[in-house]
Amino acid sequence: MTKRLEAKHKIDRRLGVNLWGRAKSPLNKRDYRPGQHGQRRTKPSDFGTQLMAKQRLRFYYGNIGERQFHRYYEEAVRRRGDNGENLIQLLERRLDAVVYRLKFAATVFESRQIVSHGHILVNGKRVTIPSYQVRDEDEIEVRGKAKQFASVLAACQLTERDVPDYLKVDVAALKGTFVRAPGLADVPYPVQMEPNLVVEYYSR
Repeated sequence: MTKRLEAKHKIDRRLGVNLWGRAKSPLNKRDYRPGQHGQRRTKPSDFGTQLMAKQRLRFYYGNIGERQFHRYYEEAVRRRGDNGENLIQLLERRLDAVVYRLKFAATVFESRQIVSHGHILVNGKRVTIPSYQVRDEDEIEVRGKAKQFASVLAACQLTERDVPDYLKVDVAALKGTFVRAPGLADVPYPVQMEPNLVVEYYSR
């Protein structure tokens, strides 16, 4: 078992949710936290609830670093509108998140690897930065030989999730378009996300 796979399993059990909605989640067999006292049920404090909401969102997008995630919060606060909605939009505009949503990768970790290895084009140009912010009407395409990768072809056939309405995809060409920024209600999270609690966590 790889170090990354172990980390993903720890994340699911630590947060107490099947974060990515996958059938292979260890939480399906052991729905309690890891460790000697994992089966104890305690009511979290307000701070604990806010922290857990932040961790769920941060880990969902591939375990984003704390410093980088805080920068997303700061940018969300600077923009007009609801801070929580702004935060979700910034996260959903990440290139690795878009590749994952288009089902060119089975997991967000795999999506990040595909991008960083140079297998993704944005408007015909190779982009290797997973955090690259995709704009409305940008075209995202799997590049060259990567279209024949078994992992990419298998991901396209996954039935555990669908491509959301704010994206368009041509499965045959392995190409998609980012149509618009989504709201919280548009994003198909397998678990409840509460960006308002994340805002409260950072603004306390």
